[in-house]
Amino acid sequence: MTIKTSLNYSPNFSTSARNKKKIKYIVYHYTGMRSENKALKRLTDDNSNVSCHYFIKRNGQIILIVPELYEAWHAGKSKWKKDISLNKNSIGVEISNRGHEFGYQNYSKEQIFSLIKLSKYLIKKYKINRSNILGHSDIAFERKKDPGEKFPWRYLANKKIGIWHKIDEKKLEKIRNKKITKNEILKFIKHLNKIGYFVKNLSKNKKFKLVKSFQRRFRQKLVNGKIDRECLIIGEKLSKLS
Repeated sequence: MTIKTSLNYSPNFSTSARNKKKIKYIVYHYTGMRSENKALKRLTDDNSNVSCHYFIKRNGQIILIVPELYEAWHAGKSKWKKDISLNKNSIGVEISNRGHEFGYQNYSKEQIFSLIKLSKYLIKKYKINRSNILGHSDIAFERKKDPGEKFPWRYLANKKIGIWHKIDEKKLEKIRNKKITKNEILKFIKHLNKIGYFVKNLSKNKKFKLVKSFQRRFRQKLVNGKIDRECLIIGEKLSKLS
């Protein structure tokens, strides 16, 4: 299986090639800039110190920015499960979207089609576990929101890309905003830890951002940072998939 790509190489990568076996994550990002061309220029500017492996334009075109066996600079300060600084063992995919700051858009059908094709190619090539398909906000929830609540995580999971719960939506709607006990809140945090989120030394503000990150990924209809019974049930279900 091959992927049709255009080339626009970035100088922003670590020059030592990595072992193929080290690659175990795919991390999705949105560009978060007003202009697609400016986003691409920034990712290939040697003064920006940022890059990715693949860039997906609004029209679905896939551009190779950094060859897979080199470490692109996309994740920054990041944590997931027992790993820190995920640049060294991940593939970074930037998807053109203005993001929350500049008028967050729905992802185009062309982008999602290309993303599915690219993801399946990478999953097969590197034997990547479904629970290791992540968003930037999963691994850096204190500072990132991307790819955000409009990203089609559920649809991708149906294509065997990433994980999703199979709880009946009507059942979840009935328990949305239902309060839970302090002990149940602690259980929810433990579920997040098992899924892979970094939960140590959580201040009130960090916990709020962590919960919003979880909701952007797994409870996209209401992103409010509040832990309710719906979040608890979803978290419990997902913790058994990780």
